[in-house]
Amino acid sequence: MRALFAAAKKKAPCIVFIDEIDAIGGNRKHWENHTRKTLNQLLVEMDGFEANEGVIVMAATNLPETLDPALKRPGRFDRQVAVPLPDVKGRSEILQYYMKDKPFASDVDPDLLARQTSGFSGADLSNLVNEAALLAAQRDATAISAPMIDYAYDKILMGVERKTAVRSQEALRRTAYHESGHALVALLTPGASPIHKATIVPRGHALGMVTQAPGP
Repeated sequence: MRALFAAAKKKAPCIVFIDEIDAIGGNRKHWENHTRKTLNQLLVEMDGFEANEGVIVMAATNLPETLDPALKRPGRFDRQVAVPLPDVKGRSEILQYYMKDKPFASDVDPDLLARQTSGFSGADLSNLVNEAALLAAQRDATAISAPMIDYAYDKILMGVERKTAVRSQEALRRTAYHESGHALVALLTPGASPIHKATIVPRGHALGMVTQAPGP
């Protein structure tokens, strides 16, 4: 930590960015001795900066509630900026970025896909494109098609298919009744999101599933 901040002062003006700061900046009650020492040294280094030294310290975390209060004291990380999940326009731009170097069929519309992926983070969208690309490679396809994207979407949302699971006809029938009930509730509830897919193919730990297409 000392070396990092010493280098930053030499390189000023510059930005020190610490990703996943909760790994070292969590509440000190719950960390091992070496982690506490790292956090303490970070606090010391931040207190040693003058406003005119030309070094900006930034950090990111998905778990802000776990950070040690000392980190958020005035003069340290006292300005907090919430970065929400991307909206539909942001998702479309992220998808286009990840799709630009891969062969996609003409039936793949990033704007439509963006509307179908509400709640997805940038990492989720990257994973979606990569899963579809892997499927295309497995099938020796020359381009990634919309059905491949759909398959990758279901895999991320519902888990891996367990097509080899052995079930009796009675078990299949019971699962179908059960999932039909979920589907009917979704269909008959005012304002509910439209059904994306209903299946009795086991995925993950579920014997069947009904998923709804999220809104924008």
